[in-house]
Amino acid sequence: MDRFFSSPILRRCLPLVVVLTLTLCAAAADDFDQQMPSNLPVTPTVVAPSPPLIPIKGSSAADLEHQADLLRAQKRYLDAVDYYEAALDQQATPLRYNKLGMAYLFLQQENHAKKAFNHALKLDKDCAEAWNNRGFVEQVRQNYGSATKYYEHALALKPQAATFHYNLASVYFARHKYHEAAEEYRAAYLLDPDIFQRVSRMGVLAQTSSPEDRAAFSFLVARMYAQAGDVDHSLEYLRKAMEEGYRDIKKVYTESDFATLRTDKRFTELMEQRPQPLP
Repeated sequence: MDRFFSSPILRRCLPLVVVLTLTLCAAAADDFDQQMPSNLPVTPTVVAPSPPLIPIKGSSAADLEHQADLLRAQKRYLDAVDYYEAALDQQATPLRYNKLGMAYLFLQQENHAKKAFNHALKLDKDCAEAWNNRGFVEQVRQNYGSATKYYEHALALKPQAATFHYNLASVYFARHKYHEAAEEYRAAYLLDPDIFQRVSRMGVLAQTSSPEDRAAFSFLVARMYAQAGDVDHSLEYLRKAMEEGYRDIKKVYTESDFATLRTDKRFTELMEQRPQPLP
């Protein structure tokens, strides 16, 4: 886990989480390719035992792509790249370029990833997933203005994609546009009520630029859950905000969004405990 959070890309990532999509651009995707965390390139590891590789020469493009998917699932990203490229040599599709870009991102090769996503968009300018993934590349580079445009373009094509709203929110948050961030996080939540918990359980909380950002994010999410009437999760994130040293915690006594929460005895107990900031 320490190696995971010491990744150079993560150190440069903006606060919170970005979700990169592995979906097809206009067709149904395999279960593995629905969507998965984005900003989590990790050191490639081999999962044993490994199935024998099919020969690159003589195999169909579909078989090569399937082999690449298996390799990517095993975190054998270099091998996956070879098979995706071999499949693309036979038949170029937006999906395959999108998958190739993902493999490159896990290898922390942003330039190659960018080229792959651009190829996907050249083949299909309406590939919302590729627009989203291009936004991530810009976000990693802290080109937040460009990232915002890419995410907005993805949302224009797929306004019901919760992960796209989530990603746009994270850029707004990095730019300290907290009101806009809150609106997009809320849109993501309404489309996918489990998105915060699902993403968190998968371990995709990236390093933030400062403890203050982490605390502000936790408080923002606590407020969002309070608005939705989800007391359990609101208390969970409120505790996180306190443990992360949120300085304006007294807002919970004055803001109307927390009115219902204040009637819960667990809220009173939590505030009496006053969890101290963790080192």
